[in-house]
Amino acid sequence: MEVIPTATSDPINARILAVSEDRIAGFVEEPFAAIAAAADLPENVVIERLRAMLVAGVIRRIRQTLMATNLAPGALVAWRVPAEKLDSAFSYMVKDDPFSGHVVIRSTDVETQGSVYRLWTTLKVPQGFSMTRHCDFLARQVGATAYRIMPAKNLFALGVGHVRRRGMEPGSRSEEPGRVLETNIVELSPLDWRVLTALKREFTVDEVARAPWRRRAAEVGLTLDEFVRAARSLSEREVIGRFSTFLEHVKPSATGERVTRYNALFHWRVPPGQEIEAGKEVGRHHILTHAYWREGGPEFANVNVMAVAHGTDKDLVLAHKAAIDAHLDEAGIPVLYTNVFWGGRSEIKPSEISPVEYAQWAERVGLSTAPYGLGESVNPVEGVRSPAGSSLD
Repeated sequence: MEVIPTATSDPINARILAVSEDRIAGFVEEPFAAIAAAADLPENVVIERLRAMLVAGVIRRIRQTLMATNLAPGALVAWRVPAEKLDSAFSYMVKDDPFSGHVVIRSTDVETQGSVYRLWTTLKVPQGFSMTRHCDFLARQVGATAYRIMPAKNLFALGVGHVRRRGMEPGSRSEEPGRVLETNIVELSPLDWRVLTALKREFTVDEVARAPWRRRAAEVGLTLDEFVRAARSLSEREVIGRFSTFLEHVKPSATGERVTRYNALFHWRVPPGQEIEAGKEVGRHHILTHAYWREGGPEFANVNVMAVAHGTDKDLVLAHKAAIDAHLDEAGIPVLYTNVFWGGRSEIKPSEISPVEYAQWAERVGLSTAPYGLGESVNPVEGVRSPAGSSLD
């Protein structure tokens, strides 16, 4: 019996993953055929290899991603947690909060004021609920003494693609500046939510096949044509991200390979008013999986542009950072401060963004969803806060 290769370094698998990680944008009716066409391979080979890698655990999940920044208020949150509670806080965010996505314990090479914020999470709180109330609740559960909410004001780069970034030369960048993506919330109808909920669920092995949306359409009581029309409408409204295969970021796969070893969060402070200009220049660089304008505040030396890069060699990741710094200088954009937060222990999972799911979860855990009190905002707030909600700035 022929053994199907599952290593990401296998030439055919590498061709598939170079496309399937982040090159299939928006909603596609036949995503596996689209991957096959872009990789110049037969569709049956793509399906066979993706199934094998999924079963082997090399691929963690296959799913349609969403532009969650347009569906629910979201933010990067830095948490100050006592050292003895750090591991338990990490586990709580991973296992008990469906609305926290990336959960990472970070450190810096040089001690700074912000170095005491070791736990970092991404958070989505569905429309109609309070992010600060949610963070106050989480802080009490994990014993955090303070946290800072950092919503993205603009995005400049968004895409994973670890396999295609292997061996990339420092300074590799596009001729065009990074796109400026807005984070405006889109209102959805009940039908939109039904289709969206069906779209975003992870694929089982059996669903990695031709016409993968037929079963999902039947689940929500639609014909395939009706489902596709609704999905395309969502895509046109920019709430659909990409169809993607997700690899294990840091841990060795079932074959013993590491796709990445170092997860770096770059911080820059540029003069106020130059955030978008700087973000567009940073966003040119191919090594970056994310780049955005976020306000770090005084705890993080007032940084305002952040980006994420991954690699298997720390010195090479730093060389990429140095190339970006040099490009900003060449572009005439002063860097007033910069730092790198390195990722250690990490887990990545999709953030739930359904208001219905949020209401049910809040009832289970005893979190109030009553109307907001005087001075309480549904929107993310700037500033470091204590678990009680009083500003520490």
